[in-house]
Amino acid sequence: MRAPDFWMVDGLAARLLTPFSLVTRVMTARRVAKPGFDVGLPVFCAGNASVGGSGKTILARDILARLPGKPFALTRGYGGRLGGPILVDAACHSAAETGDEALLLAATAPTILARDRAAGAKLARKMGATAIVMDDGLQNPLLKKTAAFLVVDGGYGFGNGFLLPAGPLREPVTAAAARCVAAILIGDDIVGAQSLLPETLPVLQAHIIPTCAALLPETRVVAFAGIGRPAKFFESVSQLGMEMATKIAFPDHHVYTSADAVSLLSTARAQQAQLLTTEKDFVKLPAELKAQTMVVGVHLAWDNEAAFEAILRRFTAMSSDI
Repeated sequence: MRAPDFWMVDGLAARLLTPFSLVTRVMTARRVAKPGFDVGLPVFCAGNASVGGSGKTILARDILARLPGKPFALTRGYGGRLGGPILVDAACHSAAETGDEALLLAATAPTILARDRAAGAKLARKMGATAIVMDDGLQNPLLKKTAAFLVVDGGYGFGNGFLLPAGPLREPVTAAAARCVAAILIGDDIVGAQSLLPETLPVLQAHIIPTCAALLPETRVVAFAGIGRPAKFFESVSQLGMEMATKIAFPDHHVYTSADAVSLLSTARAQQAQLLTTEKDFVKLPAELKAQTMVVGVHLAWDNEAAFEAILRRFTAMSSDI
């Protein structure tokens, strides 16, 4: 799905749909008011107030890498056909079965896929998890969270500020922020998103750092991506000093077909360029396309890493004391 352009502006289309946003507001408020299952482990959630990509998965991977013991990732498996709860195995599961985020998380830590977050948490605990990290699920009430982070894309913010379907918000920003211990602003705040957050909510800033050791700067590439904001990927490619012969944007969670493979390989040959994509897209590529495509990896660089780690330590300790 590609986000409609009117989600970024306070225009006529958004205003006409605003009455329907009341349904979203009421339904979400009722959902989040329900008590969640307490699994007896620290549960961290990388969530957001809007639909689409904002950096939740990269934050979840960052948290998993920092937690002591044996942390598990817990994901819904968006875009996959399996419902779980199951332990994701990259050696035998495909993106069609688990979705792309599940495979990415599984490369960092043991990962449970479960539509029912409570059932997934129980399986993680049974398998020896010492903590659980959710990528998304801020509006899902099934599992009690120890600490939730509100992830904000500095280049997109909260769109036009309207609730679905008039805008991208799942719930009002203030309501989402009230259930979070901090906001994580990823990238420069070029749309003024921080001004919409409560003044009492701590805001930590991080930047996405791209890496591609396999290619030299100035390499001629055909860059393609099917993520929430493909422009972010193209910016990363530019940061690496690559020469983009062509850039191709697919819808978020795009399922790559054999026809896509033929088209992309043909474009690369015609442009005499190397195919380049994201980690999320790479795990979904047909074999013949994957063999000819290089990957840009990403990690977070924190403006105040010590403050972020202090939050993780505090809530891990609080949970263990209960």
